[in-house]
Amino acid sequence: MTNQQSQLSSIIQQVLNCRKCSLHKTRKNAVPGEGNPQAEIMLIGEAPGYWEDVKGRPFVGAAGKFLDTLLAEAELTRQKVYITNILKCRPPKNRPPQQAEIQKCTPYLDKQITTIKPKIIITLGNYATNYIFSKANIPFNGITQTHGKPYKAIILNLHMTLFPTFHPAAALHNPRYKKLLLEDFQKLKQILNQI
Repeated sequence: MTNQQSQLSSIIQQVLNCRKCSLHKTRKNAVPGEGNPQAEIMLIGEAPGYWEDVKGRPFVGAAGKFLDTLLAEAELTRQKVYITNILKCRPPKNRPPQQAEIQKCTPYLDKQITTIKPKIIITLGNYATNYIFSKANIPFNGITQTHGKPYKAIILNLHMTLFPTFHPAAALHNPRYKKLLLEDFQKLKQILNQI
């Protein structure tokens, strides 16, 4: 086991045992994240949903199936990336994350970022983008304004490219977002070819 893998295992154990907020009382499983410990690309979503809570894995429901399609658009697979969320436990009825929950949970995400050291972070949706942009001191005016554009940033002393886009779940409710997400991941493919 590499040092990186052992650090990630330690973070996973901390998440599985976490009692920092009340979400641990209503969750079935914490969802720490998964993927390649040496990934150059990290995807960050909002929070686990119903199926993620059941299985303890990120993006395994309908939004996850669409995410697999999007990754394929950019010639990526789950084996090449690391996928996680800003919240590691499902909020009841999939309600939006609360600020106090984000503050208590994101130190785990920060540790994952500093351990993996990705070159690109793809943020999925408003909550993930707002959090990551705030770490980079980049103003955030909503995902419709920022999606599909690369941003150079320094986060936690790491130089990287941020690529915000919509959350795949948005596409399940609105065909317009589906089209925009597919276009964004096609742009991402071009960006990856330049790195």
